[in-house]
Amino acid sequence: MGTENPGRSSFLSRPPFDAAQGMASFSSTATMVESEPPFFRPTPPAPPLASTPFSLSAPPGHFNGPSVPPPPPSNSPPAAGPFPRFPMTQFPSNTKAPPLFPPPMGQPTFQPSADQTQSFPASLPPQPHTPFVSMGSAPPALPGSTVPPPAFQPSFPGYPQKQAGAEMQASPVHSSNPTNQGNYGSVPAPPLPFQPHQGVHVSQPPMAALSSVQPMQQPGSGQPTVSINGLAEDFNSLSIQTRPGLMEPSIDAKELPRPLEGDEEPKSLADMYPMNCNPRYLRLTTSGIPDSQSLISRWHLPLGAVVCPFAEPPDGEEVPIVNFAATGVVRCRRCRTYINPYVKFTEGGRKFRCNACSLLNDVPSEYYAQLDATGRRVDLNQRPELTKGTVEFVAPAEYMVRPPMPPVYFFLIDVSISAVRSGMIEVVAQTIRSCLDELPGYPRTQIGFATFDSTIHFYNMKSSLTQPQMLVVSDLDDIFVPLPDDLLVNLSESRSVVETFLDGLPSMFQDNVNLESAFGPSLKAAFLIMSQLGGKLLVFQNTLPSLGVGRLKLRGDDSKVYGTDKEHLLRLPEDPFYKQMAAEFSKYQISINMYAFSDKYTDIASLGTLAKYTAGQLYYYPAFQSVIHGEKLRNELRRDLTRETGWEAVLRIRCGKGVRFTTYHGNFMLRSTNLLALPAVDSDKAFAMQLSLEETSLTDQTMYFQVALLYTASCGERRIRVHTAAAPVVKDLVEMYRLADTGAILSLFSRLAIEKTLSHKLEDARRAVHLGIVKGLRDYRNIYAGQQRLVNRMIYPESLKFLPLYGLALCRSAPLRGGYGDVSLDERCAAGHTMMTLTVKRMLKLLYPSLHRLDEYLLNADDLKSIDRRSPLTRESLDSRGLYIYDDGFQFILWFGRVISPDIAKNLLGSNFAAELSKVTLNENENDTEMSRRLIKVLEKLRSTDRAYYQLCRLVRQGEHPREGFLLLSNLFEDQLGANNGYADWMIQISRQVQQT
Repeated sequence: MGTENPGRSSFLSRPPFDAAQGMASFSSTATMVESEPPFFRPTPPAPPLASTPFSLSAPPGHFNGPSVPPPPPSNSPPAAGPFPRFPMTQFPSNTKAPPLFPPPMGQPTFQPSADQTQSFPASLPPQPHTPFVSMGSAPPALPGSTVPPPAFQPSFPGYPQKQAGAEMQASPVHSSNPTNQGNYGSVPAPPLPFQPHQGVHVSQPPMAALSSVQPMQQPGSGQPTVSINGLAEDFNSLSIQTRPGLMEPSIDAKELPRPLEGDEEPKSLADMYPMNCNPRYLRLTTSGIPDSQSLISRWHLPLGAVVCPFAEPPDGEEVPIVNFAATGVVRCRRCRTYINPYVKFTEGGRKFRCNACSLLNDVPSEYYAQLDATGRRVDLNQRPELTKGTVEFVAPAEYMVRPPMPPVYFFLIDVSISAVRSGMIEVVAQTIRSCLDELPGYPRTQIGFATFDSTIHFYNMKSSLTQPQMLVVSDLDDIFVPLPDDLLVNLSESRSVVETFLDGLPSMFQDNVNLESAFGPSLKAAFLIMSQLGGKLLVFQNTLPSLGVGRLKLRGDDSKVYGTDKEHLLRLPEDPFYKQMAAEFSKYQISINMYAFSDKYTDIASLGTLAKYTAGQLYYYPAFQSVIHGEKLRNELRRDLTRETGWEAVLRIRCGKGVRFTTYHGNFMLRSTNLLALPAVDSDKAFAMQLSLEETSLTDQTMYFQVALLYTASCGERRIRVHTAAAPVVKDLVEMYRLADTGAILSLFSRLAIEKTLSHKLEDARRAVHLGIVKGLRDYRNIYAGQQRLVNRMIYPESLKFLPLYGLALCRSAPLRGGYGDVSLDERCAAGHTMMTLTVKRMLKLLYPSLHRLDEYLLNADDLKSIDRRSPLTRESLDSRGLYIYDDGFQFILWFGRVISPDIAKNLLGSNFAAELSKVTLNENENDTEMSRRLIKVLEKLRSTDRAYYQLCRLVRQGEHPREGFLLLSNLFEDQLGANNGYADWMIQISRQVQQT
């Protein structure tokens, strides 16, 4: 543990457990475990961020709101029916989207009812009341019409006979909460997607076209790329045509943009600022920082950044480590920015000017070097901190408040009857044993185990023993820890005892018939064991907690609640115990990774908060069976145990003068206004944040951002990883659009929308995404409003050409799509927790998966590169003679065409080639034919691109109802599916609304 600022001592000794203490950690004024003197400038109350279309703090139960009380419990009956895995979510479309088109003649105008109106922030005037069409839904009904409430649909998605989901059948119902701190406000009929805190209704929206665009004054950035009075077009467009004899517009499917090349990291600033850190560490939603509040008010897309501070370096690169030794880490004495490539040395090298706050600082004598004729230090090439955007400093002793902790792994394992029958215990024990040599931190690594059913079982693994001793505690009301010094042991010293325990664990409980789960008391016991050192707690939970503190009820998934103001309560924690415990764990540097297994309701909404507020991760395995899902668990647990991890970390992001980050989204505990507490951090987690201006206008021509992560390496060294980036300050909206990053925008959009579902209905969250895209494209079109040649054309900047498609995919994702009966409650909550931590690349892969044709490669043994070609997510891409693989980063779907070559089917499936594929499992370990070996090679190639999650392969044959629709066709969301519009119709809807002023 330590502080990013030396000299502070706030280490807490091992406490007596008091759950009430946890509430203090949710307040930004609470005692900080990791803190630092405030930023060099005061932090006055943020001005009304009228310009920001999103709110600036978290609502109750939000994924990023550690300072709010938990909601009241809700007791509802459990949902009926099985649920699918969380990644599968999208819907298809055969057609392709056209440009803008005015609504057909006679189209009714939507008028909201009185009870649907809502005040708007003064700085964000409402748009005219155009008819809102939800993502993929049919156009709104006429005013005054009634729509029946949603009904449970037991049919499977993916087939035309499936009736519309709840979100398509019910007219929008607006939340009764007009304002929610930290959330998008609820949205009336074409509302602002995400509202700030206060505001009043303004009758006249500022939709007038821009008369001119001022050129940028940023040196090196060149002339503005657009001139309104000129004829050059700096935008892409789609032509909209009218079908012969009909008033309905159509779009040429071939013109629709698709991200078939995957995520492309932005390179727009590489030439201007070559010393910036790699975009995988820091991505801005737009690299053109607006110079004024008035310019922000015209930017209706998210303004902020996505940060992955511990991301793996690009291939062939390493993060340089710098040790200043006696000099101490060189920083600005006012704003505390670390030395970086953008500081300016003056007075012969004796002083340097901070790039963030412009203060002139003295150069320590040990760090002094002369300047050459060009003003550069003569030792520049030997100083990576002055030439590279990413560097790691070795932190001196004053950055620590205790000696660096060793890596600690404590395993809390459910051994109730359901866990035994699923085979989970055996897979977990075998995987842990196989990873003992690869656990980081040898020989300092500490390890411990506890199991639970209706009682708690501790294991004494003292090195002097030949086998572990089991100690059972049955009093769940007064938890105590027997032999506290021998329950957490040094792995290298007690290796043989640990191995003996893991070898015997599966058989130890093989006859257990206990149905109960004392998870809450077990959690308290684990806290008492770990609180002196901190570390990582891995929980394997199979049964709904039923005994002692933290027991949960079967509130289930009530169909009557959907579409009402109480709908969001289903997605909030039922018991405040878990949030309070998470605060305690975070305070004592303990991170929790939850592994949830069950074929029944387990209340992921409550259990997931343990991972959320401790910077942990949630892994969800619905209906887990070791024979089917064991390989996925083995690989994901192995990565969790062996990946590079930073311990007892704190994260802070500094900006140049005039701007600041206001809200943060992801898995962490917010210790102060801008300090994120991360008991553990790794390369698989990203954090998003929103940016605002503190001043009316900016005077600097360049804005600087610096991400600082203070952490303990597994080797025991305290380090500071620093990422620095510069971006131009721009004066016109065109430059903001030109420098926009769709990936970062979607990542921030996704987190905001998921958080909105915790305080509003699903329909409101989808509406917010839809309207955010419409307003963003409308503002861009208004720049060119005076050009007559834009009639019947939908225009968009090159940088945002995939934004509408990703927006459609987001609204079809598991956290947002449908309603009751479309996605199970546990699956929806698990998907939300997972998406809140995803990096940009993984987020885009999940939203727009890849579809590859494999049969040609398998038959001809072409180069593996031949499978890199991706196909659009539409049924037209599927050839009945082919074999295709669908990959969303979490699972593989292998689709066999109806008339596929018999050689392929026999070689891959053997004697099961004619059987129903729902009963067939692809055995990747039996490579008895050349063709099966080629397929395994393909699967390994696809998995090697990202090891964070392991994709199990599921098989389906064309026409195999209802499995085909459930697994694949419902995810081909470019196609129209029942009442759900496809990509083309979705683009036409957007174009209509964009053209309305």
